[in-house]
Amino acid sequence: MIFPNELQDSQTVREHYNSLDLWYRKLWGDHLHHGLWKKGNESPEQAVEQLVELIAEKGEIQKNDRVCDIGCGYGATARMLSQKWGAKVTGFSLSERQLEYARSKDPQSNYQLCDWLTNSLPEESFDVALSIESSEHMVDKAKFFSEAHRVLRPGGRLVICAWLSKERPRPWEIRHLLEPICREGRLPSLGSVTDYTRLMLQTGFEKISFEDLTNTVRKTWAICGWRMIRELKNPDFRKFLFKGKTADRIFAKTVFRILLAYQTKSMIYGIFRTTKEGVSSC
Repeated sequence: MIFPNELQDSQTVREHYNSLDLWYRKLWGDHLHHGLWKKGNESPEQAVEQLVELIAEKGEIQKNDRVCDIGCGYGATARMLSQKWGAKVTGFSLSERQLEYARSKDPQSNYQLCDWLTNSLPEESFDVALSIESSEHMVDKAKFFSEAHRVLRPGGRLVICAWLSKERPRPWEIRHLLEPICREGRLPSLGSVTDYTRLMLQTGFEKISFEDLTNTVRKTWAICGWRMIRELKNPDFRKFLFKGKTADRIFAKTVFRILLAYQTKSMIYGIFRTTKEGVSSC
């Protein structure tokens, strides 16, 4: 695991997403996650939906499946799963701003303001649990997995899309790329494929698979970088970057650091799929 030099906790994560709310939506849109470019010429809107489609495929989501979206952001994935697959989605976020927006777009779904590590969900209450780029923000990753295991029914599926460290990063990669990404992006830790696999096995998950998507998602950051440069024409954005008081404006610099981390393969991006042991009695 890679750890930041400054403590990051759930409160700093909450403040990060609240303070960057407006600019995140301008730079990333309602889908606050990577896009997946299968052919390379898809629009950003098509690319983010293709990632959700892959997640639904991995999770074998069907009509009326009870789906838990851990770190649901602005609710775009939940809306898509509900409208296209007929899933019953419950979304969780730490950010009041995110949930206010999600509820305004989809008042029918269940969005909860809650720290996933202290949720009060009943055991075995979901068929599928999803985490799209939220596990990185968890202070206790072992508890993150144990809670996912607890709320899934026997035979339930867990699908995780995650930013990941390479297995054995060199000192310069940690110092100049991975540690600053953790610190500036409010990540309490950044794990590797081996770290995540070990935690899943320790929790009791089985049939673990992993697919490296780095080459098909990294275009996300080039697009975000270009959008940010274009947004410099906006006087409000310039004021936020150069005169703003929030420490989270440093994330503008991190956009380019993440792109470099992907290009040097210091950081990778992938999707895990695993199953809770046992057979459902339903």
